[in-house]
Amino acid sequence: MRVLVVEDDDKIASFVRKGLEQAGFAVDHAANGEDGLHLALSEPYDVAVIDLMLPKLDGLSLIQEMRRQKVNVPVIILSAKRSVDDRVKGLQTGGDDYLTKPFAFTELLARVQALIRRASGMTHPTLLTAGELVVDLVSREVIRGDVKIDLQPREFALLEYLLRHAGKAVSKTMILEHIWDYSFDPQTNVVDVLICRLRTKVDRDFEQKLIHTIRGVGYALKAS
Repeated sequence: MRVLVVEDDDKIASFVRKGLEQAGFAVDHAANGEDGLHLALSEPYDVAVIDLMLPKLDGLSLIQEMRRQKVNVPVIILSAKRSVDDRVKGLQTGGDDYLTKPFAFTELLARVQALIRRASGMTHPTLLTAGELVVDLVSREVIRGDVKIDLQPREFALLEYLLRHAGKAVSKTMILEHIWDYSFDPQTNVVDVLICRLRTKVDRDFEQKLIHTIRGVGYALKAS
């Protein structure tokens, strides 16, 4: 999953980015509203975390312009403003959630995950399944049958992405856009390498294969 963080405070931005990356997200960061708007309009994101007090273009104006241009990515507003009026204004402008500073990263992560679940229409709040494969998004535990599978953060992110699009073909470009940030070189073979590693862990020791190559298109996770 891919997150846009628009925050001009270097310490907060570093704190949020590091935490999200450790949780398996690809993270793009912009330090001002203009750069944030450019990224929001040109790159695909699963959720955006936007501060209100930004240089060049303030957070509310940024969100308004995103909505005006039909960018419907879920937005979490970060702000030191705590009044009810400020929260209401932020939500009415187009924000989907509002978190006041200072905040605990665990709360931010939970809100990010909740917005992604809501946007993807998940019926279960914490689990993704395909046949006997079960992925717990909270504990980040992966089990197939009675076997626990240990995944690295990028492997987990890829499996989550495939599960969220179960039954559908996803291209290498789509995987790159959601698992890596915008600065990554799209000409490399990292997707093939990561798919191979994931197959080794998820499919190799099982008769039924879940991860399939769709010739000329990309990959798909299918349980039947």
